[in-house]
Amino acid sequence: MIESGIRVIDARTVKPPPKAADPELQTQEHRNWARAVKQRAGWRCEWVEGGKRCEVRSPARLFADHIVERRDGGALLDPMNGRCLCGSHHTRKTAASRAARLANR
Repeated sequence: MIESGIRVIDARTVKPPPKAADPELQTQEHRNWARAVKQRAGWRCEWVEGGKRCEVRSPARLFADHIVERRDGGALLDPMNGRCLCGSHHTRKTAASRAARLANR
C-alpha cells in the first residue's frame, strides 16, 4: 500500500494543554470522599430531569461530581458538595459549568 504524500498540519493558534490528572484528586482523602458520595447515592446516578431520576447504576462508570466545581469555589472534600453522576450526565454538567464560567469572564 502506498502512503499518502499529503501531510496533515495542526493550524490551531492555541493548542489545548495535554491532559494530566489533578494531584488533589489522586489522594486517599479524595478517594474516600468519592466512595462516600457514591455509597450515599446507592451507587446510582443522581441526575434528575423532568422529575425522573437517571436509571444508570453500578457497574456502569460513575463519577463523584463536585456540585460547585472546585475552580468555582466548591469545597474539595465536603460531602454536601458531591453527587454521584453517570458519565453522560457528568460530561453535560461539566460542559455547562465551563460554558458559564467562560461567559462570566
